Amino acid sequence: MKVSREQMAENRQRILEEAGRLFRDKGFDAVSVAEVMKAAGLTHGGFYGHFSSKDDLIAQTLDHVLAGGSGGNGDICGYVDAYLSPRHRDNAAGGCPNAALAAAIRHQGPAARLAMTDGLRSQIGRVEEALPAMDPGDRRRAAIGSWAAMVGAVMLARAVDDPALSDEILEQTGAWIDAGINGKPAT
Repeated sequence: MKVSREQMAENRQRILEEAGRLFRDKGFDAVSVAEVMKAAGLTHGGFYGHFSSKDDLIAQTLDHVLAGGSGGNGDICGYVDAYLSPRHRDNAAGGCPNAALAAAIRHQGPAARLAMTDGLRSQIGRVEEALPAMDPGDRRRAAIGSWAAMVGAVMLARAVDDPALSDEILEQTGAWIDAGINGKPAT
């Protein structure tokens, strides 16, 4: 039975969504193509109708999940608070692809690294747009520094086995960013 173009597009979307969730949760190497297809409710044999290889799936999944990145186009303080929350920390599968995958991306191919680079540029731009008015050089520096601190804080908060330290990493990073952006002393 032939699948319609609409159904193919829906299937592809489901594959990308499930791959994004699985890769963020388990990492690239721990997820098989068969596992992605099963999670998407499809057979393994249908994979090559959408992707040429697992490397292609990884690159296209990164494009997909990073294109949906948020932040920056509104209340920067609210965004920082949400990003540096225990809820985000505890939801790697549904959270930021940068925090979940940045450390592993260096082991991936050029297409995946390009997708991460493009996504990172886009996210920094969104943060930059949301920052208060400041000199363009200072604004760019604040955007890059804030984003790097946020991603790093979530990565570290997820890595430790001490819940109090994990919470403190998130809280203190948020206070540090707020102090830098708004000139408020960190509390």
